[in-house]
Amino acid sequence: MRIVRAIGMAVGLLIMAGGLWLLFYGGVAPAIVFTVEGLVVVLGVVFERAIYKPLETRPLGAGWTRTPERFIDDATGKPVTVYVQPTTGERKYVNE
Repeated sequence: MRIVRAIGMAVGLLIMAGGLWLLFYGGVAPAIVFTVEGLVVVLGVVFERAIYKPLETRPLGAGWTRTPERFIDDATGKPVTVYVQPTTGERKYVNE
């Protein structure tokens, strides 16, 4: 997963660098577009880990339905099961 983040960061920085290059040697409008798009990619990579919901370690209350979705958490190496609340569509991830 780290390689994907590194590639995303590199792509975002290259897009921003292209925008700054256009600012000095090309048109202002394309420069703004490229710089903003690159900034969005870079910020997405930086804040992507902060936005993920934390894993639950305790059983959920009534109204939660276990789904067949399971995966191994990269950070802990433990299996995680996805639960959903059908009335709202909210999802929670539980270490099991």
